[in-house]
Amino acid sequence: MGILVGIFTFITIFLSLLTVSLNKKKEKNEHPKKDKTSISTVLKQGNDKLKHVLIRQKKPTKKQNKLAQKLSVAGIPVKAEEFIIMQWMMAIIMAGVVYLVFGQVILALFGIIIGYMVPLIWLSGKQKKRIKQFNEGLPGMVSSMIGSLRAGFSMVQSLQMVAEESYSPIKEEVQLVLKAMQYGTSLEDALLDWKDRMPSKDLELLVEAILIQRQVGGNLAFLLDKIVETTRERTKLENQIKTLTAQGRLSGIIISALPVGLGFLIYLINPEYILTLFTNPIGQILVVIALIGGIIGFFLVRKITTIEV
Repeated sequence: MGILVGIFTFITIFLSLLTVSLNKKKEKNEHPKKDKTSISTVLKQGNDKLKHVLIRQKKPTKKQNKLAQKLSVAGIPVKAEEFIIMQWMMAIIMAGVVYLVFGQVILALFGIIIGYMVPLIWLSGKQKKRIKQFNEGLPGMVSSMIGSLRAGFSMVQSLQMVAEESYSPIKEEVQLVLKAMQYGTSLEDALLDWKDRMPSKDLELLVEAILIQRQVGGNLAFLLDKIVETTRERTKLENQIKTLTAQGRLSGIIISALPVGLGFLIYLINPEYILTLFTNPIGQILVVIALIGGIIGFFLVRKITTIEV
């Protein structure tokens, strides 16, 4: 977003100066007083255009809001508009590379799809990794809060201690909650925003418990202690499920990689035999269909072996 505004500002100033220079050369002898009017008019038009672009850019779509939330969860300091530009740049680069290697427009179009999806896959991986780190550090954060509450500190003071002592990503997330409270947001609203921002079932359970305790009262330290126990039991159960489904996930990877490995082996033994798939139009279509089918099969196996706890 900042890059686009900078480029547009530079172009506006350049065109304004160019227009002023041409007007000076044309009307220097005939209308000496008209230059001031031309300068002010051109600058005003350029300013109006820049304001129009800025106002239009301030209204993100639902897709951009969803993408911005994913970037926030993944901890990537990039705006949604900049990430979309990166996607299209990757798509163009991938299409160019595929076209240079194979010289086929159909495969280049397929390269555009791959290049556009690669940043999304990378973002999804970063998001899952950060959520996993957050869930792993959440029991320690709650234990620290329990100790602070039993020592006589308030809820806000407990969060401040967590922000000082914890590590990423717990530290950054708690700092966002405290910053929202400094700007006038209530503790309840800040916790609800935190729950909406970070898709974690353990965090959702924690926030709901705190909100209920603040409404009806009770021993918050005891309640949080039970939440820590529940969270650790859930983590233990998830690890057991991953161990039991490891064979199925490995089978999905092997089945998906087997055609690629077999094709490479045939290429080493008889290159002319396998190259027919890439030089013949029908073969190219079959390769594309095979790749799409392999990707779909891989994700289906992953979906089957993924069990929600």
